[in-house]
Amino acid sequence: MLRKKTSGVANGPRSAAAFAAVSGDAVDRRTFLKRSGLTAGGIAVAAAAPAGLMTRRAEAANAPGTGGNVQTVKSVCTHCSVGCTVMAEVENGVWTGQEPGFDSPFNLGAHCAKGASVREHAHGERRLKYPTKLVDGKWTQISWDQAIDEIGDKMLEIREQSGPDSVYWLGSAKHNNEQSYLFRKFYAFWGTNNGDHQARICHSTTVAGVANTWGYGAMTNSYNDIHNSRAIFLIGGNPAEAHPVSLLHLLRAKEMNNAPLIVCDPRFTRTAAHADEYVRFRPGTDVGLIWGILWHIFENGWEDKEFIRQRVWGMDQIRTEVARWTPEETERVTGVPGSQLKRVARTLANNRPGTVIWCMGGTQHTNGNNNTRAYCILQLALGNMGKAGGGTNIFRGHDNVQGATDLGVLCHTLPGYYGLATGAWKHWSRVWNVDYDYLLGRFASKDLMEASGFPVSRWIDGVLEAKENVDQPDGLRAMVFWGHAPNSQTRLPEMKTAMEKLDLLVVVDPYPTVSAVLHDRKDGVYLLPAATQFETYGSVTASNRSIQWRDKVVEPLFESLPDHTIMYKFAKKFGMADEMFKNIKIQDNDEPLIEDITREFNRGMWTIGYTGQSPERLRLHMENQHTFDRTTLQAVGGPCDGEYYGMPWPCWGTPEMGHPGTPILYDPSKSVAEGGLTFRARFGVERDGDNLLAEGSYSVGSELTDGYPEFTMQMLMDLGWDADLTAEEKAAIDAVAGPKTNWKVDLSGGIQRVAIEHGCAPFGNAKARCVVWNFPDPVPTHREPLYTPRRDLVADYPTYEDRKMYRLPTRFASIQAQDFSKDFPTILTSGRLVEYEGGGDETRSNPWLAELQQDMFVEINPRDANNLGIKDGDRVWVHSPEGSKVNVMAMVTERVGSGVVFMPFHFGGWYQGQDLRDKYPAGADPYVLGESSNTAQTYGYDSVTNMQETKCTLCRIERA
Repeated sequence: MLRKKTSGVANGPRSAAAFAAVSGDAVDRRTFLKRSGLTAGGIAVAAAAPAGLMTRRAEAANAPGTGGNVQTVKSVCTHCSVGCTVMAEVENGVWTGQEPGFDSPFNLGAHCAKGASVREHAHGERRLKYPTKLVDGKWTQISWDQAIDEIGDKMLEIREQSGPDSVYWLGSAKHNNEQSYLFRKFYAFWGTNNGDHQARICHSTTVAGVANTWGYGAMTNSYNDIHNSRAIFLIGGNPAEAHPVSLLHLLRAKEMNNAPLIVCDPRFTRTAAHADEYVRFRPGTDVGLIWGILWHIFENGWEDKEFIRQRVWGMDQIRTEVARWTPEETERVTGVPGSQLKRVARTLANNRPGTVIWCMGGTQHTNGNNNTRAYCILQLALGNMGKAGGGTNIFRGHDNVQGATDLGVLCHTLPGYYGLATGAWKHWSRVWNVDYDYLLGRFASKDLMEASGFPVSRWIDGVLEAKENVDQPDGLRAMVFWGHAPNSQTRLPEMKTAMEKLDLLVVVDPYPTVSAVLHDRKDGVYLLPAATQFETYGSVTASNRSIQWRDKVVEPLFESLPDHTIMYKFAKKFGMADEMFKNIKIQDNDEPLIEDITREFNRGMWTIGYTGQSPERLRLHMENQHTFDRTTLQAVGGPCDGEYYGMPWPCWGTPEMGHPGTPILYDPSKSVAEGGLTFRARFGVERDGDNLLAEGSYSVGSELTDGYPEFTMQMLMDLGWDADLTAEEKAAIDAVAGPKTNWKVDLSGGIQRVAIEHGCAPFGNAKARCVVWNFPDPVPTHREPLYTPRRDLVADYPTYEDRKMYRLPTRFASIQAQDFSKDFPTILTSGRLVEYEGGGDETRSNPWLAELQQDMFVEINPRDANNLGIKDGDRVWVHSPEGSKVNVMAMVTERVGSGVVFMPFHFGGWYQGQDLRDKYPAGADPYVLGESSNTAQTYGYDSVTNMQETKCTLCRIERA
């Protein structure tokens, strides 16, 4: 699958340094830091060479009197969302070796290539080493004080002239939970909702679609629970490359249960190579494919009728839509024969419970919210929800993309998905111990305080769109990339223009990222070196909602600072530190105390149950990983007996309440106190005269043996349960809104505690809804991609009318009305490689990973390649309908079908044929550069979340 490009070194002018002979000298920490260049690279060779990854270590000299003791520090891998434990060996302050965590129930002693070489992330020689600014086109070293002052002065000037919304604060799925929370709080105190992070462009359509179906927008079960699955249906995901360790859990289900693996993907991936049934379908037709499967399920009466009666609303409307998707119509739209989908449907019906898994292949579409809801409805029809071995196991991308989303690093909500309404702001004002009027005064207006900001997918338009078309006083003038790679976003030519138009561009990151080189600016750019997650500590949330605690491996290297320290320095510069850090201790080195930040969000995030996982409980779980069952994740004996690993949210109540966490969402077979749940009553109690509450379904031990709404103080009073509240709890409830106080805003946790004592879920007991009446398509509907090769289907399945959303005009029909298919006949899709991650700056700067994949490429089917006169290994141009092009290597392979090409999205440092290596700061250019696939990607956004379209556009291929 991979090619060995050379016999020994990665390409590039500095490859000799990367693979220099290992220094024979032992070094202490001071010498290590002093050398920090070739010696660092040499040490990395000894520590990370594939031939002896777990046995060969760099040597650190004994500091006087220390005896050279080696400490083992437990951390969590900073790549994907599986949450693999890393055991770091540290000697005299130097990270000298690593092993995978054999006690971790997630990785069970395994690592992928990225995890096995993660030590290089911290000790990598290509990191930013000190604050830098661009002066007359040259990178110039400056001090931290100068950087904070100059950037701060410019931002305050912009704020004064154009308002707080003219600065965009782009956060990161690489921050730990504490930093993520602090970052969201930071731009709230700055006075804007113009902030976001990577989830917008990876799983925002998942969160919206899933949360609007049954209450919470997250993975319902876990990687480990897949062991219980009798069938695995995987669509739009490639865990063998994107989440390699997760594949161990899928293969265990295949081995133990003989569980059939069904993989639906336009491309025959490494995951598809393990499949019992591979379904190749046309990109962008997920809804049609799912409805085609459901057609056979309904036709044969294979649905779970009793489950639907008790726990599902709106399935009759789904039946009406599905009836249109006969085998003939499904094949016309998706390209999949009806006979194959009947076989898939029968397999799912005969092997229950089965799990449905998806990733960004299903989310990154203009129709993404429809796709994710259709996946959910398939599971509801089969009765596979709220059961071990069932559920929707949504594989998130970055290591803390789940946590950063939960903590509210988004343009449309506060931490815990509270939204932006007045009540949400007043709740967080109470948590933060600040006046609501103080926060209101930080914003340009109350309307803007309660209006969604620009999503990161559209920040470009926040700069370039005409001022009169933007719903805020002025456009964006300053952009802060805080742990985000810009090449992971579409429309890079327009991003280049936007970057050049800004007054100020700030990059805070351990690596320079493509932000440093995409533009042709000569000044007004700052690169600030953030510490890696191995140089700080705190909590991180895996894809299954479990929260793990990282310990600090080494002190920050070079002149890097932890992200939360940088936030404090800026807050102090902006004059908001005293209010913002009221509850958080600031240490002598300007570093906010992480544990205080954890406790603060514990006090406020009642909605999703981020309240019970105190730092002490999290540390206890990490120290006792070996006591947790590898399938159920429940501790068997030991100090965590009965708790679930990482206390997956919701972990109800206060830490003192001792809730064990919720391993499987919506599972009524356990009491709520023991980790069971119902579907959330989030959508009212009736619709169109129909009951929206559950009927005859309730959690074990519930004193209410039918559906019920979410709890309020008034509901406790009506039930006579208010007598169970303590005097302190009653006082806290009275201080909010008395009898009207909802469980989500009760800072005492008393309403939650009492509801759970009576066996009830604080959020109610309702039916999941198949019909989301507040979305553009209440019933999930297939709509042809904006850039579709199937002009014959546009009339039957048109896209949306152009509309305004997130403060900006958004185009749909005006693009689809143009026929690009004659000049651009080939479908372009994109995805991941096992060697690299995200925008790739970090992993392409790792010599061990860089050696494995040195060329950016496009996969082309042999038939198409032969028709175009292209041979394997040729250089080709991939042309976009929007006028851009990329120069890449052709990989001729049957992995893609005829008419479809695939490019990975991890490359950067080239732009439309131009090598930009000389634009990087000296010594900070990644070993491997290449064109960004998103230079050739086109306009297109989801109708609910503005998720970018990366999985189906059009292109033209020709030899270079």
